[in-house]
Formats: sequence, structure tokens, C-alpha cells
Amino acid sequence: MTTLSAPPGRVPRHVAIIMDGNGRWARARGLPRIAGHRRGGEAVRRTVAAASEIGIAYLTLYGFSSENWNRPAREITDLMSLLRHYLQREIDSLNKNGIRLRVIGDRNRFAPDIVGLIEQAEALTRENGGINLTVALSYGARAEIVAAVRAITKKAADGRLLPAEITETAVAEHLFTAGIPDPDLLVRTSGEQRISNFLLWQCAYAEFVFTKTLWPDFSKADLLAAVEEYTRRERRYGTFAEARV
Repeated sequence: MTTLSAPPGRVPRHVAIIMDGNGRWARARGLPRIAGHRRGGEAVRRTVAAASEIGIAYLTLYGFSSENWNRPAREITDLMSLLRHYLQREIDSLNKNGIRLRVIGDRNRFAPDIVGLIEQAEALTRENGGINLTVALSYGARAEIVAAVRAITKKAADGRLLPAEITETAVAEHLFTAGIPDPDLLVRTSGEQRISNFLLWQCAYAEFVFTKTLWPDFSKADLLAAVEEYTRRERRYGTFAEARV
């Protein structure tokens, strides 16, 4: 399958992906884990290009969780080197293709030079009008919600926000994803069927698709298959189904 058969109105506006399986891909080939992470970077390029071709407006990728900091020190060092490499080498390409990059998560644990590269990349691509690419790094949804609660509580204590004004909209405006629509479709690779502390608030009504494909092997065909599955479903919000186009 190389093309999408669904009507344009059924294409999800926002797709979120949990990129899983780099380590297993490498282990199956007798390679070090970092080889899987490098191949995973190639899958990111393919997926961003495919999402843009399909007409997906927002793509969010779970790149590195807050729990991933507990991995062996050598793997963390290798991952940070890869992150530096991609921020230095890929941003010009993203910018030339009109892609806007955002990074969400706790930046305090990154080295200052990585934080600087992230800020430069976001500033360079801020005005781009193509696909909106969000990468979750050092991210955990529970920590994100706690941070939002703290910010809201401080505003309330300072008298800048009344209790009656603490609505779902107000909470969403204090999340890392403020200004980004909630995902319509969440995809997880590698056969695992859990969301692993990813966008817990935002995915309240997302459709889930789980694929056995390991992330380094994820292709345009895999993305199309997930979107095709999404288009066959009736989205329900508690009381009604979304009308099919």
C-alpha cells in the first residue's frame, strides 16, 4: 500500500507515535543498541516525510522518556551524542522543508549545549507553515500534569486565577502541548500495548493502533496502515459517534 484511500476529511489531524523497538531490532541482528537508535533516526526522517505527504498537520514523536534516564550510563551517553548530531545536522533540512519543530519535556537534565541547540532549532523553524513536528524528550505525562497543577496553584494563590476558572481548557493551557490540538491517533510500534506515561491528558479520546513493526523498520506503508485503520473507526466521545465524511 503506497497511497491513502480514505477521503481527505478522514485523515487524522494529529498523529502521536511511541517509537519502540530500537533495542530489540539491534539485538536480533547481534548489533549494539546504539545501532538500533541510529536506524530509528532514519525511521524518523521517513515518517516525517510520509506524514507530510499524507496531509497530517501535527506529528508528535516520543523520543526519550523521563524514565529512560535510568538506562545504563553508556547508553545515555550514546543517545545524547546522537541527539546532538541530529540537532546539528537535521535542522537545516527541516527548515528548508517548512517543518516547525517543538521539543516538549524537562530540559533541566540535558547538558547546556543540548538545551541551546533545542532553542536554536525551535527559533529557526518557528514561522514555518508545514507539518508541526513535536518531539518529546525527557518527557513524562505525570510530571507534565504535576507541573501544570503547580503553575495553576501558584496563579490561584496570587489571585490571578479564581477556582471557578480552573477548567479543562485552563489545565490544557498549562501543559507542554499548549496550542497543539490533542492527538486523534496514537500509534505504538514493536507489539507493546501500553502508552507508557505519554500524553495521558491529551490522549483521552485518541484512537489507538498497535503494530508489531519495530521502530527502525517503520515505513510509510506502516503509517498508511495505521491511518487506514483510524479511518474505519467511528470516533465516540461518550454520547455520539463522529459522522463519517
